[in-house]
Amino acid sequence: MLDLEKKSILITGGTGSLGKALTNHILNKYPTVKKLVIFSRDEQKQFQMAQEYPFQDYPQVRFFIGDIRDYDRVKRALKGIDYVIHAAAMKHVPIAEYNPMECVKTNILGAENIINACLETDVQRVVALSTDKAAAPINLYGATKLASDKLFVAANNITGWNPIKFSVVRYGNVMGSNGSVIPFFLEKKKDGVLPITDPSMTRFNISLQGGVDMVMHALENAWGGEIFVPKIPSYKITDVAEAIGPECEKPVIGIRPGEKIHEEMITSSDSYYTYDLGKYYTILPATHKWNKEDFIKEFNAKRVEPGFQYNSGENDNWESVEDLRKHIKTHVDPTFEI
Repeated sequence: MLDLEKKSILITGGTGSLGKALTNHILNKYPTVKKLVIFSRDEQKQFQMAQEYPFQDYPQVRFFIGDIRDYDRVKRALKGIDYVIHAAAMKHVPIAEYNPMECVKTNILGAENIINACLETDVQRVVALSTDKAAAPINLYGATKLASDKLFVAANNITGWNPIKFSVVRYGNVMGSNGSVIPFFLEKKKDGVLPITDPSMTRFNISLQGGVDMVMHALENAWGGEIFVPKIPSYKITDVAEAIGPECEKPVIGIRPGEKIHEEMITSSDSYYTYDLGKYYTILPATHKWNKEDFIKEFNAKRVEPGFQYNSGENDNWESVEDLRKHIKTHVDPTFEI
């Protein structure tokens, strides 16, 4: 079992939806954690989050203004840190398409800064957050996150004597996260119109707690270089609209630049390196410093069939309209009427 007692943890992008959920989880489950550093560049969000975790009640929490593009600042922040959870990213698809180099600087060069700074300090484990859009990407955001994934996986090859382990978690839409479709529809419901991009569109669905659990699983169990993928349900965008506003108009407006109809998390090309761990899949690195047979035995891992792919449109697990309503009330808006 993961023991965070007397450990120091840093979360990049710590003021985001998942960063805040991770902070809450860690402080509740591991109250003796030595230090929890919230690293982000948004001073207003840091100010607001600091009101929730005042120093007199949470002396182990530190708020550290910084940008992952700034190597020196990253390295300074990592002094004395044991574990890093890398959640900082530019993630909005249309914004990334319009501002491509800004996305590259944050998602790729920022990842490189995290890796190099971790190798130069005493960090023991790093878990980087990915996205389903990194699998067979068609937009810049997905392409930068694929590059980021590759950097973190390959980082294990240059550690030398350093026992540090880098791993990645990849999952779909986090229910209720900033900028996601459910909060957007809840807001648009007030106008009586829920715009549908494409009636056949599907997405994977995971709760914030599910995302947190995945990160903690990787932090505890990674051997170095794995990309962990959860087994989660899909939903149809039309069912989300029906769950939130059955009485609303639902005009079809067409997909945005860089969007897919269905998302993938494991491509058929990935299948040759993919193993079923029970609750999760894992894509193993092509080269690794550990014995694969030992890994298979340790986790009772079963290799998937060649050509296997994990696609939101071909999932065998689906959220119903009623399921979605219950999830929205539980995970997004307690005032939502079922």
